[in-house]
Amino acid sequence: MPLGLRVKKKAKSRETSRLMEGEQEGADGRDLTAPPVRPPRLVFHTQLAHGSATGRVESFSSIRELYARIAGVFEIAPSEILYCTLNTPKVDMEKLLGSQLGLEDFIFAHVKGIKKEVNVYKSEDSLGLTITDNGVGCAFIKRIKEGSIIDAVKTICVGDHIESINGESIVGWRHFDVAKKLKELKKEELFTMKLIEPKKAFETEPRSKAGSSSTEKIGTGRETLRLRSKGPATVEEVPSEAKAKAIEKVDDLLELYMGIRDIDLATTIFEAGKDKGNPDEFAVALDKTLGDFAFPDEFVFDVWGAVGDAKRGGL
Repeated sequence: MPLGLRVKKKAKSRETSRLMEGEQEGADGRDLTAPPVRPPRLVFHTQLAHGSATGRVESFSSIRELYARIAGVFEIAPSEILYCTLNTPKVDMEKLLGSQLGLEDFIFAHVKGIKKEVNVYKSEDSLGLTITDNGVGCAFIKRIKEGSIIDAVKTICVGDHIESINGESIVGWRHFDVAKKLKELKKEELFTMKLIEPKKAFETEPRSKAGSSSTEKIGTGRETLRLRSKGPATVEEVPSEAKAKAIEKVDDLLELYMGIRDIDLATTIFEAGKDKGNPDEFAVALDKTLGDFAFPDEFVFDVWGAVGDAKRGGL
């Protein structure tokens, strides 16, 4: 018999026959070959923070994809976007876009503006800076401690992107690496930073919210779109009050021990600890998933305390 002309044997059962014909049934009796139910189409409104027409973005699952969509709307390079704020065009570090995006949020994209170079004399071990990043290679200043070394240098501002330190480019570095680099600078020496501030409008007027930010009204308003580095974005419920407070406490500890703020990292750390029975198990879990951060023991124990408080609060 010529190759490729073998005749298939008759199916021995109805189930086998159905499988051969491409029909599949799940455990609950559903036809698995039926067209999948598509999630609601989410469309968000966006503007450039320094002023622009309103655009619309959709079909993204990560910060990188979102930046690419925004860049496409305004015909700029994605690398021009420093970060995004939600529902305000101001450089408001409390309104930064992270991995969660409310279904009614309006997105303002802050793009690169004036470049500047500053010299700083490190007279103390602590510079008074808190660093964060946008998740796609751009680290910037989230907080400046009042009365600190950096606070005295008025040309350095919250929201400035740190482009290089002592001539070494740090574009593409994560926030913890930048914070470590600054911490390791020698005391009683001068160092140089090249910064890029976000482009500013001639006038900063409050902008009204442009109606619903999606084409369909979805949920109760207490849901967020969870962006992921891998896999599709998902719609999730807003964390409980106890959990939100615990995550904020973890974020405070990140700033205290490591000089960074990152609510998404704080969430990941919290999730790693909430099901662990003791601090040792938690430390092992952190080292396994986030070993590159080299968290100090004091940080781990303090975070464990925040997790315990959340559990006692009814998490």
